[in-house]
Order: sequence, then structure tokens, then C-alpha cells
Amino acid sequence: MKSNVVTFTYTLRDPAGRVLDTSAGGEPITYLEGAGQIIDGLDEQLRGLAVGTKMIVQVPAAKAYGERDESQVQRIDRTQIPVEGELRVGDRFQTDTDQHAPVVTVVAVDAAQVTLDANHPLAGVDLTFEVEILGVRPATEAERQHGHAHGADGDGHCH
Repeated sequence: MKSNVVTFTYTLRDPAGRVLDTSAGGEPITYLEGAGQIIDGLDEQLRGLAVGTKMIVQVPAAKAYGERDESQVQRIDRTQIPVEGELRVGDRFQTDTDQHAPVVTVVAVDAAQVTLDANHPLAGVDLTFEVEILGVRPATEAERQHGHAHGADGDGHCH
């Protein structure tokens, strides 16, 4: 399968127009198309764009971080929380030492129980990206095999 490595800058906004994230003042993003390195809805809409293209990309929640799933919100006993010290609403932590363990957000706390939300913070949110395509090149065989970009020039690293 032919795929490209794309380098772009972005500003991400929520439906109210608030800036949630931006690459301005930092490094641009370089990714391998179709490798899951960026959200599906953005990956799909950036395919085939030429260097120098500037556009606004609308990504519905379902193709971004998914819809909210209320079954991912649970009340549990405070004694089961793997975090020492005081918990506050808005705190986030990983539920286990495994790097793939879910990250949860504390949404309510009382003396005996804590309510945790395992939804991504942007689940259920339609996103707007302002993007500029800085580079497009064919992916190297090594990048396709490894499933990720090796930098804007393809020589970012080897395994």
C-alpha cells in the first residue's frame, strides 16, 4: 500500500472557538498516513493535499475521540484508588502501572467514594483544525514496516 509521510502545523479549536492546542511556536507534526498516529478524521481529510495548502478541517466527534460513553463513568470506593493523598475534581491519573492502562479523570469526590470518567476529555466534542501542509513525501519501506514516520526527511531514527 502506498502511503505518504505528511508534515503540518495546526491550531485545534472546540465548537466555541477556544484554542485547545496548537503547534505554533513548536515543532510541526509529522505522521505516516493511516498508521493511527493522528485521529482518523484528520488523517482522512489531509490525504492528497499539496504542500502549501491551508485549510480548515472539521472533524466530528465520532471520527476524533469518539462519542461519550456513560458506561465509562463509575463510582468506586476511595480505598481502591491507586493514588496517595488528596484527590480533587479534575485530577487525572493512570489506573495502573501498565503503559496501556486507562487514564481517568476525577469528576466527584466524597469521603467514601470517587467518581471516575475514563472517556477521553475530548470525547463527544466536534473539533476544528486550522492546518497548513508543510511537507508530503512517499513513506520509506522502513516506515511502512514500523508503522510510523521517521521524521520529516525519513531519517529520524532506526530500530
